[in-house]
Amino acid sequence: MPRPLRLINVLARRYGDRDQVWRRRIAILGGAILIGLVALVFANLADSAANLFLAIVAAAWWAPLILTPAGFAGFAWATRRYAPLASGSGIPQVIAAARAPEAGMRGLVSARTAFVKFVLTVGTLCFGASVGREGPTVQISASIMGYAHRLMGIPLRASVFIAGGAAGVAAAFNTPLAGVAFAIEELAAAYEQRMTLLVMAAVLIAGMVSLGLAGDYIYFGFMRQTLQVQQALIAAPVAGLFGGLTGGLFSRLMLDAGKTGWRPFARLRARPILLATLCGAVVAVIGVSTGLTWGTGYGTANAVIAGSDVPLWFGPAKFVATLATAVSGLPGGIFAPSLSVGAGIGELLRSVFPTYPSGAIVLLGMVAYFTGVVRAPLTAVIIISETTASRGLMMPLLASALVADFAAQLVCKERLYHGLSQRFVPAPAAT
Repeated sequence: MPRPLRLINVLARRYGDRDQVWRRRIAILGGAILIGLVALVFANLADSAANLFLAIVAAAWWAPLILTPAGFAGFAWATRRYAPLASGSGIPQVIAAARAPEAGMRGLVSARTAFVKFVLTVGTLCFGASVGREGPTVQISASIMGYAHRLMGIPLRASVFIAGGAAGVAAAFNTPLAGVAFAIEELAAAYEQRMTLLVMAAVLIAGMVSLGLAGDYIYFGFMRQTLQVQQALIAAPVAGLFGGLTGGLFSRLMLDAGKTGWRPFARLRARPILLATLCGAVVAVIGVSTGLTWGTGYGTANAVIAGSDVPLWFGPAKFVATLATAVSGLPGGIFAPSLSVGAGIGELLRSVFPTYPSGAIVLLGMVAYFTGVVRAPLTAVIIISETTASRGLMMPLLASALVADFAAQLVCKERLYHGLSQRFVPAPAAT
C-alpha cells in the first residue's frame, strides 16, 4: 500500500472501534462518489467505442467479418491471460464474492479484475460485441466499495459488495429505485435489515453524482402512452407469457453452455479461444446481414419505443447475437442487450395488437423478456418505469413481469446469475 494510504489507514484506526461508525460513513460516502464518477466515465467510453465501430462499419460493411472474430479471439485470450475472473457479466462474481468477502477482494472483485473488466468491456464494444456495461459496472462498483471500506479499516461484509453493486446499477441507468430493488432481488440471497442504510446511502450518493454531472436524463426517453383496463388485461398476460418463455430459454441455453456434456460443444469449451472466434463469426455474420444487432442495441430499442418500425426478425437476431457473445466468455453484461431483445419482442407483439398503443406494448415486451432472463420482476418493472418515465403503466408492467417470472420457471428453474455464480465459488478443500 502506498505511504499516503498507509498513513490514512493508521489514522483511521487510531481511535479504535468507537469511531468505526464514522469511518464506515466516510467509506460509504467516498466509495459512492467514486462509483458515480467511474460509472459516468465508463458510460462515455463505452458509447464512444460503440460509435467508433459503427463508423468502421459505415466505411466498410465487410470489415466486421474480419475484425469481430479476431477481436473476440484476442479479448478471450487477454481475459484468460490477465484476469479470468473478469469474464462475463460481473454480477455472478459479485454474488459469489458476497459469500466470502475477504476471498472476494483477492480475486472476484480485486483491483486487477475490476481494471481489466473496465478496459476489456470498452474494447469488446470496439468490435461489435452484443454486450452492455451495466453488469460490469456492478462488479467494478463492488470492488470500489470494498477498497473504500478496507482503506478505512472497516471489516468487509457481504453488504459492502451488495451496496456497491446496487450503487453501480443506480449510476449506470440513472435509476436509484432500481438499484435498491436489484440489491434485494439479485445480489442479496437473504436481505438483512441492518444493510438497509448502507444500500440506501450508497445508491443515493452515486445517483446524485451521476445526476449532477450528466443531468436529469431519462435513459429511453419519456413514454406518455397508457393502456385501457381491457387492453391491459389482454396484452399484459400475453406479453408476460411470450417474453417470459423466451427469456427463460436464453437463461437455459446460457447455463447449459457451461455444463453440457454434448461432445461437440464440450470439445469447443475446452478450446476457449476457438469458441470465442466462432462466436465472433456468428455475431459478425448476423450484424452484417441485419445492420441492427451491434453493441448494446440501445439506439434500436429507443427507436422502437418511439414508434419506429424494425423488421420482425430483429428480436430473434439480437437474441442469437447476445447469446453468442455471452457464451464466448468476453467481459460484458447482458442488461442493455436484453432490453434491446425485449424491444424486439415488443415489435412482434405490436403485430398481434395493432390497435393498441404501440409504445406501451413494446414496454410490456421489454419488461417480460428482461424478467424472464434475470428473474427479478420488481427490478425489471422499476428499471423500465424509471428509464421511460412510464409511471402510468406500472400496473400492466407489474402484471406482465409476474406472469413472465412464472413462465420462465417452466423453461429454466435456476436463476441465471445465481447459477452462473456457482462457477466462481471455490471447491471445498480435500480432507
